[in-house]
Amino acid sequence: QVQLVESGGGTAHPGGSLKLACTTSAFNLRERAIGWFRQAPGKEREAVSCISKNDNPYYTDSVKGRFTISRDNTKNTVYLQMNNLRPEDTAVYFCAAHKGPFYVIDWYEAPKYDSWGQGTQVTVSS
Repeated sequence: QVQLVESGGGTAHPGGSLKLACTTSAFNLRERAIGWFRQAPGKEREAVSCISKNDNPYYTDSVKGRFTISRDNTKNTVYLQMNNLRPEDTAVYFCAAHKGPFYVIDWYEAPKYDSWGQGTQVTVSS
């Protein structure tokens, strides 16, 4: 069953910003590394970012310098701040919890995650 819930998606112009949030009432997100993935129509699911239990961030090359992942443990929420958006960022964005044990080399591998949310749509268009 769906355990994580994403929010914050919407429509932005190129160069604009959106802030996504991932939360759950089922468990403490600080107990897992949390990843953000995205899937565009006709494309395979792609890892975007991950934050470890020690708050170390990881990003795919295409979003480095534009996106920032963070935790707010008091809100049991993981955020993805998306700046300088590009049309190619258009996709459904999902968050998921890493199954563990966590290794840096596999942060981007979708099969290592569970508790997927249902996704939030991000559209970047002029």
